[in-house]
Formats: sequence, C-alpha cells, structure tokens
Amino acid sequence: MGLAVKKTRLHPYISKKKGVCGGRSIIEGTRMPVWSIIKWHKLGLSIEEIIREFPLLAPSQIHDAFSYYYDNQKEIEKDIADNENEIAIKNRI
Repeated sequence: MGLAVKKTRLHPYISKKKGVCGGRSIIEGTRMPVWSIIKWHKLGLSIEEIIREFPLLAPSQIHDAFSYYYDNQKEIEKDIADNENEIAIKNRI
C-alpha cells in the first residue's frame, strides 16, 4: 500500500501568472508584485507599517513576500531595477 504525499508550496501566498504584472511574482489573488512590498521596505517602511498601509493584504501574505524575496533575491532585485528603469524612461519622454 502506497503512502499519499501531500505536496506543499514553499511560498503559498506567492504566484506568477503569464499576463499579470508582466509575469512577475505577485501576492496570490492580487496584482500586488512582491518587488513593490520589498521596495517599500527599502524606502524605510517597517513591516508593521506596510501591513497598515495595505489592509487588504493579510500579514501572512506580506511575510511570505519577504520570505520569497530572501529565497529569490536576484529575481526581485532585477524586478525593482526594471521598474526603476521603466520610470526613468517614462520621465524622459
């Protein structure tokens, strides 16, 4: 008799969907990219302040965004840089 193995996701609140936010990592069920949560933190907001600023997100979703970031720093740092480049290009037009 075989044992059933339940497959769990490492980051249950994070997903990527083609056509949603450029296929970047987002908070599941939203259009909130992980990079934006991390960028707010880099701009000086504490995790508690981020939780207050985004009341539609559960604290567990925000904490999972940080967990995802620590596991995928190169990806998220690239997303942040890409966003900053997009803003710079738009400002030059």
